[in-house]
Amino acid sequence: MNNLLASINNYYSAKIERHGPTPNGVDWRNEESQLLRFEQVLKIIDDDREFGLNDVGCGYGKLFDFMKKNISNKFLYCGYDLSGAMIEQAKSLYQNNDNCSFIQVKDQSAFAVADYTVASGIFNVKQDCADEEWREYIIETLLRMNSASKRGMAFNCLTSYSDRHLMRADLYYADPCGFFDFCKKNLSKKVTLLHDYDLYEFTILVKKD
Repeated sequence: MNNLLASINNYYSAKIERHGPTPNGVDWRNEESQLLRFEQVLKIIDDDREFGLNDVGCGYGKLFDFMKKNISNKFLYCGYDLSGAMIEQAKSLYQNNDNCSFIQVKDQSAFAVADYTVASGIFNVKQDCADEEWREYIIETLLRMNSASKRGMAFNCLTSYSDRHLMRADLYYADPCGFFDFCKKNLSKKVTLLHDYDLYEFTILVKKD
């Protein structure tokens, strides 16, 4: 697992150092798709109460910027990332905001408890990792996200229903039904699968009982 996490760190640190705080810097095609993903995972927030949110794999903190512009609730945001280069960019961009913090982590055990925990895009780029090992990494991360969430959690993955001729060997295409089943059986009875937006991926929302 340590080698896998080090590989992820190196991959994304190289991206941000090359492209800066842009969608390409976190390996997204464009800002439009990046923001559409944010819209989906934030559907986990279903009332107007104040809340705290963990952003796992926060990159340069774009989700915080999106939330400032689109969420009316008062909130506290905490972003976590393996990449020190990502965290430094985030701290520089949002240093004048008193409702956010950014923390570099070494593994999935460092998340503080919050109302919600979300992860957008961190389960896609497996590089040369075997599919089964990558799935185990996803499951371990989801279990940790769930234990750190009081009210709910959300994540997205590339879908196994993607067009075969467009699939890349370095990406992981998850079975949405399989992950829905895992969440339903192991995390909560209140699970929603979103697979109706214009990207080759799905989002799962897990609400606590």
